[in-house]
Amino acid sequence: MANPLYDGLFGIHAGKTTPFLRLLDGQVITHQDFLVTSAQIANVMAQIGLKPGDRVAVQVEKSPQALALYAACAQAGLVFLPLNTAYTVDELSYFIENSGAALIVCDGRNEDQLGVVAERLSAQIETLNADGGGTLMAQAQVMPISFAPVERTGDDLAAFLYTSGTTGRSKGAMLTQDNLLSNARTLVSEWRFTSDDVLLHALPIFHTHGLFVATNVTLAAGSSMVFMPKFDLDQIITSMPEATTMMGVPTFYTRLLDDERFTKDLAAHMRLFVSGSAPLLAETHSQFEERTGHRILERYGMTETNMNTSNPYEGERRAGTVGFPLPGVELKITNPDTGASLATGEVGQIEVRGPNIFKGYWQMPEKTAAELRQDGFFLTGDLGKIDDDGYVHIVGRNKDLIISGGYNIYPKEIELVLDDQPGVLESAVVGVPHPDFGETVLGVIVPEKGATPDTDAMMEAVHHSLARFKHPRKLVVLAELPRNTMGKVQKNILREQFQDMFAF
Repeated sequence: MANPLYDGLFGIHAGKTTPFLRLLDGQVITHQDFLVTSAQIANVMAQIGLKPGDRVAVQVEKSPQALALYAACAQAGLVFLPLNTAYTVDELSYFIENSGAALIVCDGRNEDQLGVVAERLSAQIETLNADGGGTLMAQAQVMPISFAPVERTGDDLAAFLYTSGTTGRSKGAMLTQDNLLSNARTLVSEWRFTSDDVLLHALPIFHTHGLFVATNVTLAAGSSMVFMPKFDLDQIITSMPEATTMMGVPTFYTRLLDDERFTKDLAAHMRLFVSGSAPLLAETHSQFEERTGHRILERYGMTETNMNTSNPYEGERRAGTVGFPLPGVELKITNPDTGASLATGEVGQIEVRGPNIFKGYWQMPEKTAAELRQDGFFLTGDLGKIDDDGYVHIVGRNKDLIISGGYNIYPKEIELVLDDQPGVLESAVVGVPHPDFGETVLGVIVPEKGATPDTDAMMEAVHHSLARFKHPRKLVVLAELPRNTMGKVQKNILREQFQDMFAF
């Protein structure tokens, strides 16, 4: 019997008493301890009737048990669906319903609200709290400590991650066992990870970066992690002496540079700093090298593809670029209208193909066909170019996606809330530069004739409807939105007009 993802990431550590998770209270969870917890959770899910291929929707705080739930899903052949802890119940309802989740695992604080959703959709519900308590672990603790991995193939689904464009409903990106395993193994090789590495892990685990890059690479290499519930500057600085590597979003690095305790001596022993999930400003790259002597390694990935490119481990890591296509990954720049390949240096749409590319969008064949060509190339929606030396540059997006602090934000979702407010004729939401988050959200409001919109009330409505990371940092009132001759709102003009709004 074979289960590629479980066998390749988790099962290889059976019986090992080597450290896997180093917790802030000094506790060390070994690989074998972790596998025991995983097996017990897998037994719970089997006992309550889950079958291979069932989806498990998970909205819980980061904890060792939450990570073991991911391993248990792989072991039991279930499809893992991690969900942002900031999502509201309204947002969660769609993901749970669309995925057809058979089980919802949530924090105990949300059980009553999500229990209504579970009942409506005939899903089961269990709780898992930040401290590792809850109904799931209460059952797991009395379960057998072994579980035979369910037979799976590399093409079987391992996870859903929800993404979306600027219009329409979110799409469930279907990731296979081979998608995840191949990418982890490639990154171990490219970034020279070994069992001696200790990774500072302060990323969330509901996102590709923290789960399928940081965690999977650590597992594939047999490394260990300093496992932090969230990014905390004091804890990062305190824990850095015991680490060798760090993965983060640009915000992590700007926060470190703002602290005088972050010195060249503190970082001298570190082997590698990696940045992703949002563009790293060239200024941050230069300041970091000047402070520490390290050049941050920037790479490029997506929900649908895992990692596509990386600056080299050995060789020049160029600020403002995302390096070269990873081994096995093909990348080309094409004309967005014709699909024809463009010459070196020309800006066009980035398309990628390789074992890392997702299987398609769940129950959305039209969307899949529109973005995943029959020859296997995926249309990323990003605009870029390849320079004379082969480095890939991301120059923009042909969608209005905003990436703030590593989180993807879709303007249309916010605009729908703003447009629904009293006195609002229309709205436009854009991303504008922010020194800490890369980009931040700006809402532009056009009032109805004679109306004076209450922007404080609008902000309150947004706070009620949407997760915190989607909230506009500011609302601006304009008499009208800039439009082209076809009547389309020219968001590029708004971005230019307000590009210095948050400059320091």
